Amino acid sequence: MTSVSEGRFPSSSVPLITRGALRTTLRAGDGVRIEAVYDPCTAGAGAAPGAGDARTAIVVAHGFTGSADRPAVRRAVRVFSQRAAVVTFSFRGHGRSGGRSTVGDREVLDLAAAVAWARSLGHTRIVTAGFSMGGSVVLRHGALYTAPGADAGPGEPGGRTEAHKEAHADAVVSVSAPARWYYRGTAPMRRLHWMVTRPTGRFVGRYGFRTRIDRDDWDPVPLSPVEAAGLIAPRPLLIVHGDRDPYFPLDHPRMLAHAAGGAADLWLEPGMGHAENAADETLLTRIADWAMTR
Repeated sequence: MTSVSEGRFPSSSVPLITRGALRTTLRAGDGVRIEAVYDPCTAGAGAAPGAGDARTAIVVAHGFTGSADRPAVRRAVRVFSQRAAVVTFSFRGHGRSGGRSTVGDREVLDLAAAVAWARSLGHTRIVTAGFSMGGSVVLRHGALYTAPGADAGPGEPGGRTEAHKEAHADAVVSVSAPARWYYRGTAPMRRLHWMVTRPTGRFVGRYGFRTRIDRDDWDPVPLSPVEAAGLIAPRPLLIVHGDRDPYFPLDHPRMLAHAAGGAADLWLEPGMGHAENAADETLLTRIADWAMTR
């Protein structure tokens, strides 16, 4: 499958890097409509070293029940845009996007569409930065979408994704991601599984969290985050996790880093909770600096 927009990207007539904010609708490889937002780099004179590289765009993948317009996502945009242009989008079933959430499975197609759009706007270097569910998606995307001429990797059962010349990332940042699927070892994850697997839970998800959840089980089960982490090298990989994360304990980031075979940078953040809501401006600035210098 490939990832395309509505026919052509609505803003792809811009010959080089666009200078103004844009909002558009993309089409994922399976046809689901995905809302996306582009924010240009705000770096100017006196900016920090590495800031203002017009080649680079950071594509942000939010967590479950988030969206492109949630305050925590917009905070990340404000910080990241001081270093590079930023593309945000709402995963299927979230925000103004169509479809239903598959909680990390087909969402890899949504990310691929956003990356391809960023390249269509003239950016030649793409860093994906995902939080929680988005963190697992950027890992799978990094494993499954490779640069032209590179090894396309093992793919996934059922041909869910394939290498695409416009959709690969050049560096990957995964924040607060699980290492393995079906984890129920904490109370928040048990509540999340209830919301995803039970009709009443999906009703709560739709009307309480504005998240439309697919009722079907995964078939086939997608490549796990820990398997994906070992397939990203030689591209840079950063794994970030808080030591007070109520969803996933520290064995998750350690498993991911171990699977990467020493090729990943691992940041275990004292006092940090979970995902974009817990990422303060200091941490986001460090992530942006990492993205610009790797």
